[in-house]
Amino acid sequence: MPVGPSVRTVRGTCPSPFGELLLTGVESGGGFALTSLSLPGPPGAPAVPEPDPDERAFAEARRELDAYFAGRLTRFSLPLAPAGTPFQLRVWQTLEDVPYGTTTSYGELAARLGVSRAGMRAVGRALGANPLLLVRPCHRVIGADGSLRGYAGGVERKAWLLTHEGALPPALV
Repeated sequence: MPVGPSVRTVRGTCPSPFGELLLTGVESGGGFALTSLSLPGPPGAPAVPEPDPDERAFAEARRELDAYFAGRLTRFSLPLAPAGTPFQLRVWQTLEDVPYGTTTSYGELAARLGVSRAGMRAVGRALGANPLLLVRPCHRVIGADGSLRGYAGGVERKAWLLTHEGALPPALV
């Protein structure tokens, strides 16, 4: 998506089982791309900017998120325009290859990327910087021992998402 004076940043919200999701995107020349999807913060977190009154740009994102939470969507098809380093973008793109209902480990993800064991921390940092939670499914990356390690939305939400997708039995949550 081109950046310039005709690009407009748009903010909106979408209801979810976790509360209102914050959506941010760019609109240019009649097109729209999602730049971030954030989960609500913990109590006392900074206030979320007011959404734009015209949220038509998020109609498709809301449809897909509603379908995901209803169990009818297993892969998002929204236009995306996240900002990140070339390495972060590569890591985030690789997340799309982790199928719904499955998990992968940090080490397996690093191997897919051709990153040495020494570079696994860089993979973890890139996952932690993922601006498109849910859409780029960093919640599907777990520890090699099966542990649910860090997630920007909180480990409890990670467990909920993995259970929702069928990757964890409900008894483990």
